[in-house]
Amino acid sequence: MGFPAFLDRERTVAGPGFNRWLIPPAALAVHLCIGEIYGFSVFNVPLTRVVGIDKSIPGADWTAPQVGWIYSIALIMLGLSAAVFGRWVERVGPRKTMVASACAFCGGLVLSSFGVANHNIWLIYLGYGLIGGIGLGLGYIAPVSTLVKWFPDRPGMATGLAIMGFGGGALVGAPFGVELMARFRTSQSVGVKEAFLVMAGVYFVFMIFGAMLVRVPATGWKPTGYVPPVRPKKLVTQSHVAVGTAWKTRPFWLLWAVLCLNVTAGIGILGQASPMCQNMFAVNEVVAGGFAGLLSLFNMGGRFFWSSTSDITGRKVIYGIYFALGAVLYALIPFAQRVHSIPLFVVLTAVIISMYGGGFATIPAYLRDLFGTMHLGAIHGRLITAWSMAAVIGPQAINYISKYQIESGVPKAQAYNATMYLMSGLLAMGFCINLFVQPVHERHHHVEA
Repeated sequence: MGFPAFLDRERTVAGPGFNRWLIPPAALAVHLCIGEIYGFSVFNVPLTRVVGIDKSIPGADWTAPQVGWIYSIALIMLGLSAAVFGRWVERVGPRKTMVASACAFCGGLVLSSFGVANHNIWLIYLGYGLIGGIGLGLGYIAPVSTLVKWFPDRPGMATGLAIMGFGGGALVGAPFGVELMARFRTSQSVGVKEAFLVMAGVYFVFMIFGAMLVRVPATGWKPTGYVPPVRPKKLVTQSHVAVGTAWKTRPFWLLWAVLCLNVTAGIGILGQASPMCQNMFAVNEVVAGGFAGLLSLFNMGGRFFWSSTSDITGRKVIYGIYFALGAVLYALIPFAQRVHSIPLFVVLTAVIISMYGGGFATIPAYLRDLFGTMHLGAIHGRLITAWSMAAVIGPQAINYISKYQIESGVPKAQAYNATMYLMSGLLAMGFCINLFVQPVHERHHHVEA
């Protein structure tokens, strides 16, 4: 048996007696690594000082919006690659997909290191953004669809287990990146190029470990004692919808809009957590990096808590909570800034980010309820193109609106307030759209030949 054959789906089918609780660690090993994207904000300021080292030199160093596009391109490619390769992921299985993800994501970090060394932002766009983003997409959907198949009795909890690792990536990646930059910083280097190389090596080892551990259930496998409900809930089907049919249905596009609005509102804060905290409350880089890591903790915890809760309340109800409560909390952030209350700001953003993460973790279970598990990975891959759209709208809205506000004379501390009200309005729109989600009509259900 050659190494390529070892990666085939047929080689990963679990035998009798396999413990399904070994799959969550495999998913976490991959998602905690690729989730580093959420801690990218700690590199924002250093990347604007690659030439000046101690301060940014206008005309020589990159600007904040230029650096912000690295993050956006990576998330755009996450959604697009998940959509394009979704059927391939279902066909070849999770092990081969995870190995491909490790090669792309870590290879992108290596290329980005060369981009920093040569002060060529296009190499970083290509490495971290394009190639690394493909690694993100492949590594994101494979563990999710695999876990849902192992836990048909608790799909919300399963998707929470898979995706909470991605949300927790910044909890590891943000302080790890800060520590590496501090260790490698010299009078000639801000430490980013060295940090990228070290992270590439460490993450590759953990991602390959996850790939070797993962298994898929045998055809017809069910947990001991599990019996599918005879009368499932209104929004839960026991049938399946093919991916080619699913994306043409009304519920698919309603969920696409729901995810897009939920992600747009949360992703801007995550992508700009470190500089936003510095500008709004005049804290130093270390404190701001800690804030980014704290948000990652709530992002991770929210993914498990809210998605597990959705097994009890139903997905539609839990999304209603995300949108209604989130809209109120966003509207309160400018107040926290005006009274200069850092604790209030932290509480508001932490709860918002927990529901943002919960939205990511709940959406695969929502899809499973409406479309079944036959092509869940592929359908999920197409749906998260909504993430790609949000990756442009959210971070760039905060980048450009805050930049415009500052150039117009608005104090830095108040430059983010307008976007907070905008995000609140987007969440209110999402609440209304979620109300229209209904079961997929029976005519779309897949019938075996």
